[in-house]
Amino acid sequence: MQEADLIKKIRLLNQIKPSKDWVLLVKKELFQEEIPTFKANRDPFSVILGIFPRLNYKFAFATLLFFGILASGAFSFSQKSLPGDFLYPLKRVAEKGRAVFVAEKDQSQAQLETANKRLEELTKIAEQNQVQKLAPAINEFQSSLSQVAKNLKEPKKLTKEVVEQTKKLAENKEKIEALGVVVGETEELDASLRELVEREIKDLESRSLTEEQLALLAEAQQDLAAGNFAAALEKIWLLSN
Repeated sequence: MQEADLIKKIRLLNQIKPSKDWVLLVKKELFQEEIPTFKANRDPFSVILGIFPRLNYKFAFATLLFFGILASGAFSFSQKSLPGDFLYPLKRVAEKGRAVFVAEKDQSQAQLETANKRLEELTKIAEQNQVQKLAPAINEFQSSLSQVAKNLKEPKKLTKEVVEQTKKLAENKEKIEALGVVVGETEELDASLRELVEREIKDLESRSLTEEQLALLAEAQQDLAAGNFAAALEKIWLLSN
C-alpha cells in the first residue's frame, strides 16, 4: 500500500464519531455513576440533584429554602415600596392577586381602599420631597380612581364601609393638595358619586320619613348640590339605618 493511500485511509478514520448512546454507556462504566436524565414533572430536589449529581438532599433543600427566603424577603420589602421604586411592581401584582378573591358585593369598598392607599403613598412622597416619584404616584392614583368610578356606576347596596372609605378619600385628597400637590381631575369619580347619591336620595324620598329625617334628607340634598358627596353619603347612611 502506497503512503498516499495510507494517509487517505487514516483521514477517513478520523471522521468516524461514536454514537451518543455508546459514549454514555462507556462513561457510566468508567465512572460507575448514573447519567442524569431530565423528565417532565420531576420534583425540585430531583432537578437540582440531576444537575449536580454529587449533591445530597440536604443541600438541595437548603438551596430551595434560600431562594424561598429571598423571594419572601423581596415580597415583604415590596409592601413598603412607593411608586417609582424597583419593587413597586411586585406590590401591585400582590394587590391584583388579592383582588381576585374579593366578593362582587365588596368590590367598591376594596377599590376605594386601594385608591386611599395610592393617596397615602403620594402623601409620603410629597412629605419626603421625592419629586422624581410624584408623576408615577399620581398616575397610579388616577388609575385607581378610574376603577372606583366604573364600579360605583353599577347599582349596589350602599354599605358603611363604602361611606367611610369615600369620606377618607376626600380627607386624603384635601391633605395631599394642602402640600401643594395637584392630583389631577376627578370628574369621572365625581360623576359616579353624584349618580350614587342621587339614586339613594330618590329611594329615601319614596319612604315615609319623620320630620327629623326629612331635615337630614334636606341637608343631604344641599351637600349634593354643593358637590360634597362624602358628606351626603354619610347623612344618607344615617337615614337608611
